[in-house]
Amino acid sequence: MAAKTPKLFNKWSFEDVKVSDLSLEKYISTTPVTVPHSGGRWQKKRMLKSRCPVVERLANGLMFKGRGNGRKLQAVRLVKHTLEIINLMTEQNPIQVVVDAVSKGGPREDSTRVGSGGVVRRQAVDVSPIRRVNEAIYMMCQGARNSAFRNLKTLPECLADEITNAAKGSANSFAIKKKDEVERVAKANR
Repeated sequence: MAAKTPKLFNKWSFEDVKVSDLSLEKYISTTPVTVPHSGGRWQKKRMLKSRCPVVERLANGLMFKGRGNGRKLQAVRLVKHTLEIINLMTEQNPIQVVVDAVSKGGPREDSTRVGSGGVVRRQAVDVSPIRRVNEAIYMMCQGARNSAFRNLKTLPECLADEITNAAKGSANSFAIKKKDEVERVAKANR
């Protein structure tokens, strides 16, 4: 009997999940897992976190700032609720929606400070693929946290809205707004 590939939370399959952006293919891992809690040490080696499943990276992104700091089981539960809401809203595989949101959410161009002779000016630079993924996950989590603060909506509902808007490329998404702002500044500093 052949081994069955695991489904995320025994619900969603990883088989039909594709990364649309070629440059991010190596950095958005769609490794099949049942629960996004590997206990892996993804920071020990350089570029190792690119092998961490994208859903686990989303859970790790939720797990900071004060009360939620270090509570991975809580973060995994929030991600599970978020994926269920995304599935109800879009009627698609929520893992594919998350992958699309991460691939569209990170800025492609940024600006850095270059100083010479006491004069500091900004210079436009390309953003590496791994940083694009990191920035997208960070911005989506930050946007969801900001919109859930002092609001009747729960964090999973806000995160689901953020992820679906980012996957569509909508300007209602905090991540897309920030990405457009960063790229506009970079374009001015070319």
